[in-house]
Amino acid sequence: MKLAVLAGGVGGARFVQALTEIVEPRDVTVIANVGDDLEVHGLNVSPDLDTLLYTLGGLGDDERGWGRAGETWNASETIGLLGGETWFQLGDRDLGLHLVRTEALRRGEPLSAVTERLGRAVGLELTLLPATDDRLRTRIRTPAGEFEFQEWFVARGHRDRVNEVVYDGATEARPAPGVLEAIDEAELIAIAPSNPFVSVGPILAVEEIRTAVERRRERAVAVSPLIGGRALKGPADAMFTNLAGGTGAGQVTDCYKGLIGALVLDEADADDAEAVAERGVRPLVTRTLMSEPDARQALVETVLGLVPTG
Repeated sequence: MKLAVLAGGVGGARFVQALTEIVEPRDVTVIANVGDDLEVHGLNVSPDLDTLLYTLGGLGDDERGWGRAGETWNASETIGLLGGETWFQLGDRDLGLHLVRTEALRRGEPLSAVTERLGRAVGLELTLLPATDDRLRTRIRTPAGEFEFQEWFVARGHRDRVNEVVYDGATEARPAPGVLEAIDEAELIAIAPSNPFVSVGPILAVEEIRTAVERRRERAVAVSPLIGGRALKGPADAMFTNLAGGTGAGQVTDCYKGLIGALVLDEADADDAEAVAERGVRPLVTRTLMSEPDARQALVETVLGLVPTG
């Protein structure tokens, strides 16, 4: 059983982690968002790739949901002491990864090759791919102006109302090596419970990736990132209200119009199943909060139930 997963950071990492408790990791390819990428103090940082790498490699901080476990912040404290910007903090352990990645990119290695090497180094059995090796950046348009994603999300605390999300560079971006093959060969394509606008949106903004998923629509399933119309953390519910006109399962389905054959929604949103079905998408209701082993297993089994047997 070959699976392709489109994923952002925290929610995506937890979903893939749950998936690989049941499925052989070597059969899973994760296609990750790079729209959040940025340069910090001259270093190339890929927040979603890093969260996936740390979580799936057993190095992540489970309590925070991002970054390295056992992290220290001496370098960041020194930067602040010397008058440097500290709104995007890099831990001491985290810096090692960014130094290695930045050096490799400056030598001309593509991001996908660097990511593959880093994955091997931390013992990943699955395949982790950036959506593209090309520059693709998510920009947020608000009443206060337009900001790069991390500036809006971290520095400004995502407090500004979102009028529009722009994927700068998507028109020219090509899929990274292996991405289209993973989608074409997958028995199931799963869209993780990541924010559709800023985590999955940049992946699907790459035209060839979107077209590849469209071709496999009947084998594609998305997991709603909302429970009871609310996000567990982050700005997803506010973005749904502003950009989609509501936080129901119907609005989640609309984000993936023409791309999925099924949507998994939480039991708290079961009353919205009809709105999903009216859009020509099969609603699947289960517990989507991955806080307990039984719930994780039920979610994964619901997703995998779409794979034909025999």
